[in-house]
Amino acid sequence: MRTTRAILFAASVTVAFPVLAGPKVYVPMGSADEVTVIDAEQDKVVGSIKAITESHGLAGSSDGRFLIAGSLAEMSADAGQPPKPEDMAQDEHESHHAGGASAGAKNTGSLSYLTVISTEGGAVERRISVPGSVHHTLIAPDDRYAVATHPGEEGISAVDLATYAVKTIRTGPNPNYALASPNGENVYVSNAGNNTISIIDTERWIVRRNIEVGAEPEHMTLSADGTALYVNNTGDGTVSVVSLPKGTVTKSFTVGGDIHGIDLSEDGNTLFVAGREENKVVAININSGQVRSQPLAPSPYHLASIKGTSKLYISSAEDDKIWVVDQSTLKIIKEIPVSDRAHQMVVLQ
Repeated sequence: MRTTRAILFAASVTVAFPVLAGPKVYVPMGSADEVTVIDAEQDKVVGSIKAITESHGLAGSSDGRFLIAGSLAEMSADAGQPPKPEDMAQDEHESHHAGGASAGAKNTGSLSYLTVISTEGGAVERRISVPGSVHHTLIAPDDRYAVATHPGEEGISAVDLATYAVKTIRTGPNPNYALASPNGENVYVSNAGNNTISIIDTERWIVRRNIEVGAEPEHMTLSADGTALYVNNTGDGTVSVVSLPKGTVTKSFTVGGDIHGIDLSEDGNTLFVAGREENKVVAININSGQVRSQPLAPSPYHLASIKGTSKLYISSAEDDKIWVVDQSTLKIIKEIPVSDRAHQMVVLQ
């Protein structure tokens, strides 16, 4: 692992949003190159943030002031620099781009970017270079650092949000999703290529241990107290329940087929899973293990529980829309048309 200086530059893309009392949902739109903003009280698109290239991963700060979007688009590390902002001197611009990928991850020689976005007006504040395509992102509960997963690099980037220094840590083949413990002292990374969860110590930024789960783990969610990690295993259609104090899988739920998005109800008693291959949404009672399901087609994809409401937002991997689903009945309340396939959703109050 080595620390490098982040490549960063300011931008000036601003979008005005109406003032909303309820929660907003921010949704990256992949090849549409934007982040859509949804009013979760009205279940209506109210704005978009442009020039967010090939965004899939998105995370929000604890205070709701900013977002960090990852880009799936890659460029060669020697392909040249991004355009110089008008208000930046040339020598300053060149010094910002003097770094490169650090040695912790596999380092294939390609770069992509994390984009820091202000939620007040939607201004793009800076872009930070990281090694390789970004799949998913997170921001620590105390907003101290951000993390991006790099499937092609077999590791993650960790960005110090005070200094914007970047560290890379190798975790395993095809790292997919990342979550932080409530105190921010650990990061959990699903490695789909070797069926493990890496536990990373964020003081030293090293992998402390790996936990074996089901086949091809991807999306995850964490209990509010940080003791239980729920892992979607896309290779065998199961959800592993990991006791983090014990470091072992204590239970497994069978959903079936290729599964994708996962989240918990606000009270922590119900687990919701998007059954992508079998075209269904599933609710699992954590205590009893009872499984309920409802048909949902085509191809339910990313999923988010909308806090303060009784709704789920579930995107389709085939259609440009988000379903609004009632958590108690699992039935569709409404459909929200969007500009492209919707990815990692962020709910902010």
